[in-house]
Amino acid sequence: MTRLWKNQAFTVSHADDSPFVGDGLRAFFQYRDLGIATASGGRFGAHVIRAVPGMESPGEWHSHDLDFQMVFVLRGWVVFEYEGQGEHLLRAGSCVLQPPGIRHRELRHSDDMELIEITSPATFDTRDESAP
Repeated sequence: MTRLWKNQAFTVSHADDSPFVGDGLRAFFQYRDLGIATASGGRFGAHVIRAVPGMESPGEWHSHDLDFQMVFVLRGWVVFEYEGQGEHLLRAGSCVLQPPGIRHRELRHSDDMELIEITSPATFDTRDESAP
């Protein structure tokens, strides 16, 4: 039986035990699940996202139906454009809080781009959007 503390289980994720997979939201990224969704009963999600070398983003506007989304760049760089905020070059060490429902798009990234994304809830809907 798994013990819970305030509705969360203890979890540890090691890179060699949780491989990157290509079945995430975007085909040009690979995703490594950090086990947070399971440990929090779906209230939170966290994964490492890395670029698939040679693949580019189509730059499509979209939004997410969630309560919290934070991105922290580990290495490389990525350019996002946000509704009412313009383009932002995020590089290693950059962090962005994307407010719920903000229209945004990923324009380009380096082949070595890797970031951590934390969301609440873990599973959420994504909507295609028109340009703001």
